[in-house]
Amino acid sequence: MAIEKVREYFSKYGIEDRILEFEVSSATVELAAKAVGVEGQRIAKTLSFLVNEGAILIVVAGDARIDNKKFKEFFHQKAKMLTYEQVDEMIGHSVGGVCPFAVNEGVKVYLDESLKRFDTVFPACGSSNSAIELSMTELEKYSGSLGWIDVCKYE
Repeated sequence: MAIEKVREYFSKYGIEDRILEFEVSSATVELAAKAVGVEGQRIAKTLSFLVNEGAILIVVAGDARIDNKKFKEFFHQKAKMLTYEQVDEMIGHSVGGVCPFAVNEGVKVYLDESLKRFDTVFPACGSSNSAIELSMTELEKYSGSLGWIDVCKYE
């Protein structure tokens, strides 16, 4: 199970015990916010796209949406999300538990500026009933991101 891959990944940093597991689903922003007990915008959702035939992940705030114009300016192509089937195969996590940790080799991770409004956020941990609270510095470190980008719009 992908949560075990994430737990093993976090054990290298000694933070595996910070993973939160819920009795209820946290597969959507709304469900995760309810499970964690925070506003939805503090849920760090991880979106998966196909860029130049490779998979990328963009971690964005729970209230953020991809701005197609900004995406095209940055990546020089239209935003094309992975299909349900491609997500598991190309990323290594299933829809509902996609996160930027313990992903398949070659997957590039980016963090969207929409997250910088918060001291901490809650990304998933590889399953549809898990999360971890991380600061922006921790998110940068543990996600292995290529950096901060601005490809979203939000309220």
